[in-house]
Amino acid sequence: MKKLTGRLLIFFIGLPACLALFAFFPQKNHLAANILVIIFCYLGAVELSDMLRKKNFFIPRVEAGIFGVIAPVGMTLLVSFDADPLIIPVLIVASASWLLVSDVFVSVKQEAAGKKPHDALNRAAAGFTALFYPSSFLSWIILMNRLPDSTTLLIAFLCVVFANDSLAWMVGLLFGRTNRGIFAVSPNKSLAGFIGGIAASIAVGLFLAAALPRVFNSARFPPLVSGFILGMFTGAAAVLGDLAESALKRGAGVKDSGGLVPGRGGILDSVDSLALSAPVFYVTYRLLFV
Repeated sequence: MKKLTGRLLIFFIGLPACLALFAFFPQKNHLAANILVIIFCYLGAVELSDMLRKKNFFIPRVEAGIFGVIAPVGMTLLVSFDADPLIIPVLIVASASWLLVSDVFVSVKQEAAGKKPHDALNRAAAGFTALFYPSSFLSWIILMNRLPDSTTLLIAFLCVVFANDSLAWMVGLLFGRTNRGIFAVSPNKSLAGFIGGIAASIAVGLFLAAALPRVFNSARFPPLVSGFILGMFTGAAAVLGDLAESALKRGAGVKDSGGLVPGRGGILDSVDSLALSAPVFYVTYRLLFV
């Protein structure tokens, strides 16, 4: 009951709050929302470092959080402040270089005190993971601000993904008891929930193409076909993002990535679908409608 209450609160309060943030604060290419993405990336990277630590891949939580915001900070500087596009690869290469060379300077005295240069491989592996997940995926949400009608597209993206997540959970709850165990990484996920989630995303994609022809007007295919493709690809990516994060949690031996979000678990549990589907939505929209 507690988990159900938390989910309902997220649906009826959290989702409208996110939609309102995009709708009513478009200044500087949605700078307020971009900052929220940066915060989520920081917290998600910290949670990821905790999970990695359970498998002896150690990186300090603060350092992981800093690596986690490199991509979205660079993207925000590009989108909201017209920074040079090189800012993103420069920041990423600088961070990667620090991970590679920082343990080179471990002295003999430090090694005797317990800091081992041969731990550099584990630290680098953890650092590179925090540098790219979830931040390099969620940064595509910020990049959507460079598309025409970005406010409409950002809201549309959230609707496609949250419809997928909500209907997958509801259909799985109602009709999934006899068809669970399809995916080893998440045995509680059902085939019914998978189909329901994809169907919800497709329905939203069809609605967008029919209701907003100015924004979703494709020169390549009829509008409804394009809406179907956009919804299907984005919905499939959302489901795979959820399953991918389940695989990470299963590997770490934890049920939730954290406990910050009522009814959901951690930040990673809440953004996993958004992370993988953001680049898919962006690229598919660009190919079909721009």
